[in-house]
Amino acid sequence: MPEVLQTEDEDGVRVLRLNRPEKLNALNTELTRALHDALLEADRCADVRAVVLAGSGRGFCAGADLSEFGELTPENPAAVLERAELTSRTQSLLRELSTPVVSLVQGAAMGGGAGLAIGADMTVVAEDVKFGYPELRHSIVPAVVLTGLQRQLGPKLAFELISLGRVLNGAEMLEFGLANRVTEAEGLLTEGLAIARGWAQASPLAMATTKRLFHRVADLPYAEAMRAGQDVNVIMRGFRESR
Repeated sequence: MPEVLQTEDEDGVRVLRLNRPEKLNALNTELTRALHDALLEADRCADVRAVVLAGSGRGFCAGADLSEFGELTPENPAAVLERAELTSRTQSLLRELSTPVVSLVQGAAMGGGAGLAIGADMTVVAEDVKFGYPELRHSIVPAVVLTGLQRQLGPKLAFELISLGRVLNGAEMLEFGLANRVTEAEGLLTEGLAIARGWAQASPLAMATTKRLFHRVADLPYAEAMRAGQDVNVIMRGFRESR
C-alpha cells in the first residue's frame, strides 16, 4: 500500500503531500496522525526552514473520512475523544509550529481540509478550488474548524459558509482574504516553492520569533501587544545569527 503521506526535502524546504487521491485525500485517522507527526518532525529538524503542504491528485483534502464515523459513536467514547483530540491538535499545529507553512490548494478543500488550507501561514489556491464547510449537510457540527474560520473572516460570511454550505472558488478566496495568491493548478507547486524558499533564506531564529509574536499579538489588546513587541525587540538585539 502506498504511504498516506509523502515527504520530500529540497533546499531547506520540506514538502508534505497528503496521499489518498482515490478519496480526495480525506482525513482518516491514519492520515491525520501521519500529518500531525510529520509536522512536528519538520519543526524539530534543523535543516527544514519551511514547509509546503499539498495534496495528491485532483483535490487538496475533502475533509474527514466519513467511512470511519460508523465506529465513532457514543458506544465508543474513548475512540471518539481520541479522534477529536487528534483532529484538534493537527489543525492547531499549523499555527503553533516555529516553521512557516504554505498550503497549496486545488480541487476540493472541504471541512477539515478547508481548515488545513487556511490554517497555514500563507495559502496559494488554484482557480478551480472548491472551498467550503459542508458538515451540516451530513448532520455534523463543524466544531474544530470554526475557530480558524472565525479568525479569518467576518462573522456574517463565516456563518453563511458553515450554515448554508456556500462554496468559494479561487477568486472569491482571494477577495475575502483567505488566500494570498491564485494560480493555475499546474503552477501551484512552483508558486509555493518560491514562497517557501524565500522563507528559508531568513534566520531560523528570527523567523520562528516573528511567527510566534505575530500570532501572540493578534490575541492581545493594542497596548499589551506593543509591549510584547518591545520586549521581543530588546531580546533579539542580543542575538547575532548567520543564515
